[in-house]
Amino acid sequence: MHRLFVALRPPPAIRDTLTDVMDGVAPARWQDDEQLHLTVCFIGSVDRPVAEDVALALSSLSAPAPTVALSGVGRFDQRGQTGAIWAGVTPHDALAALHRKVDQAMIRVGLEPEHRAFLPHITLARLSRGAGAEAEVAAWLARHAALSSQPFALTHLILYESHLGHAGAAYEPIARWPLE
Repeated sequence: MHRLFVALRPPPAIRDTLTDVMDGVAPARWQDDEQLHLTVCFIGSVDRPVAEDVALALSSLSAPAPTVALSGVGRFDQRGQTGAIWAGVTPHDALAALHRKVDQAMIRVGLEPEHRAFLPHITLARLSRGAGAEAEVAAWLARHAALSSQPFALTHLILYESHLGHAGAAYEPIARWPLE
């Protein structure tokens, strides 16, 4: 089985900006440079023939390259505790349109549509349940609330395979396609 997702990768200068703010929450597992991406569609575990169909469907997708900027930070809450810390991006319109196109392509392949609301973000850190870092997270969020950048283009759609291990997930780019 192949655990797949479709994402956009920020340019090196933006990844450097993100790396510069990734500290100050002791129990957080901060992402490394190779893990920084904006998920467009999580596919999940599929067998090889479906993975090949996914790649074929994505290769024929035509969409403009979204231009966005970093815009603030936030967290995902899991039962009252922070599960992830993220950097926001705006504007959302082009990203949402791309998400819909990818989702429709996956439906044509025979996969279930995405049921979660699409919130464009770049995950910076993950925290284990019971990490007990809510005060550190709140201080980090306040310290970096004004995170921003100049606009940047997300020029390639990338199909990744996620390999789960004891140290977390490792992401392997499988294929990439230029956006217009």
